[in-house]
Amino acid sequence: MATLPSKKIARLTSKMLPELTAIRHYIHQHPELGFEEVGTAAIVQRELESAGIEVTRIGASGVVGLIRGAGRRTVALRADMDALPMREATGLPYASVNDCMHACGHDGHVACLIGAARVLAQMRSELPGNVKLLFQPAEEARGGSKTMIDGGCMKSPKVDAVFALHGFPDVELGCIAVKSGPVMAATDRLEIDVRGEGAHGAYPHKSHDSVLCAARIIDAVQSIVSRELDPLDPAVVSITTIHAGNAYNIIPERVEILGTIRTYS
Repeated sequence: MATLPSKKIARLTSKMLPELTAIRHYIHQHPELGFEEVGTAAIVQRELESAGIEVTRIGASGVVGLIRGAGRRTVALRADMDALPMREATGLPYASVNDCMHACGHDGHVACLIGAARVLAQMRSELPGNVKLLFQPAEEARGGSKTMIDGGCMKSPKVDAVFALHGFPDVELGCIAVKSGPVMAATDRLEIDVRGEGAHGAYPHKSHDSVLCAARIIDAVQSIVSRELDPLDPAVVSITTIHAGNAYNIIPERVEILGTIRTYS
C-alpha cells in the first residue's frame, strides 16, 4: 500500500486535538462496564456519522465504521470501550462520577480511533483500500470480541488485517513502541471454591478448615510459574481476591479465591 503524507496527517490531527481531548475526558468521566457502553457507543456513532462515515451497530454497544477507499483490500483499526468495576480516587477534574473507572485507558483508545477516523475520512480519496473502524465492547474478559466477530465485523468487506494499540504509562509521551512477537498476553479468570466444614474458632479440631486449606492453595499456586513452566515461556498467576466468613470467631465453611492468569501460549 502507498504511504499517506505524514505532514498532512499531523496538521489535521493538531487541529482536532483539543476536541478529541474533551471527548476522552467526557468518556473518562462517564465510564461504562462491558456490554453496557450505550452512552459511549452513541458518542462514537455521532462522531463517525458527522465525519461522513458509514456506521453499523452490533448488539447494544458495538460500533463498526467503514471508510471506502479506491482498492479492494480492507484494513481494520480496533479500540475497546469498557471500563473496570472500581472507584476512581485520582482527584482529577474529569474523574469518574460513578462506581466504575477507565483504569485501563479504554477512554483514550476510543478517542484515538475517533481521531484516526476523522483524519482518514478527510483523506479517503488518497486511500488505496478500505478502512474499517471497530469499536469493541466488553474487552475485559467478557467476550466482546466474539460478539463483534459473530455480528459480522470482519465481513462485507472482508478484513485483510487488523491493527490496534494500547496505552502504556512506561512509554515516553509522544512515542509509539513496536516489537516483534506477542505484546499483549491472553487472559484467563481463575476461580477456586474451597469448601470445608465450619466450626467455632475455639474448636478448630471440629472443623475442616477451609481458610487453612485456601492459604496453602494460594502458596502452592505461586510455584506453578516457577516450577511447572519453561523459564523461557512467560506467564503470570496472580491471586487478587479472597472472601471467607463474616465473623471473627467462626471458622467458615467456604472460601472463594479469585485471580488472573496471563500467558503468551
